[in-house]
Amino acid sequence: MCRHLGYVGPPVTVGELLVRGPHSLFVQSWAPRRMRGGGTVNADGFGAAWWRRANAGIDDVRHTVSRYRNSAPIWTDPAVEEVLGQLESHAVVAAVRSATVGMPIERGACAPFTDEHWAFSHNGLVPAWRAVLPAVAAYLDATLDAPVFRSPAILLEAESLTDSAALWVLLRGLLETLDPAEALTRLTGAVLRHAPEARLNLLLGNGIELWATTVYHSLSALATDDAAVLSSEPYDDDPRWQTVPDRSLVTAVPGRLTVTDLPALERSRT
Repeated sequence: MCRHLGYVGPPVTVGELLVRGPHSLFVQSWAPRRMRGGGTVNADGFGAAWWRRANAGIDDVRHTVSRYRNSAPIWTDPAVEEVLGQLESHAVVAAVRSATVGMPIERGACAPFTDEHWAFSHNGLVPAWRAVLPAVAAYLDATLDAPVFRSPAILLEAESLTDSAALWVLLRGLLETLDPAEALTRLTGAVLRHAPEARLNLLLGNGIELWATTVYHSLSALATDDAAVLSSEPYDDDPRWQTVPDRSLVTAVPGRLTVTDLPALERSRT
């Protein structure tokens, strides 16, 4: 599948975070340890999103997101050192990709997916996503207090013909009316109701906070007083890394890590 990482803390260079530690995200692109049957390497592209603070008013500090993506393997791109190594940020979401068979290898298919101040990554798989995700959109509209999607045609807004890009369209819609934790919980539950074998490690950031789900694939967390990191695999041997249990919802900010169980899910009978 993929490997991803989210960081919030003291300013770092984006490039340094990608290569941080003896088992960095950079190394995980060719030598992952915990893929759990989701491929052997992550050579089908990579991306990084980072935030900058922009004062919009006396009491309004907005965090706007920028992004770099490449469909080539991360180890072939000199921009990791020459460009991203010069860009400093207090928050980063990054990913390396292992494309599912049949899905395109192109820049638009690479996480992170972004919109205004959000950045999103998906490590996993939605089987038969072209049929499942339109059904998920209809189900969510039927169960929300007010319809969000109104038509499965909204999935045509996806940047690429992949399950991850389509999931971002759905999550982005939910974020218009729900808080991030509720949006992730609703989306994960709806997908699993229609595709119980889906693998849904979702990672979301807004430049201030990180949220993630674990469904099948691995995730570890490192929380200190001044920084929070969520990563598919630990990038070093720091004993403070915690393994996040399967079927969990994670919220992380510097000094605080919250891990709760995802709600028990009623399976669809259709």
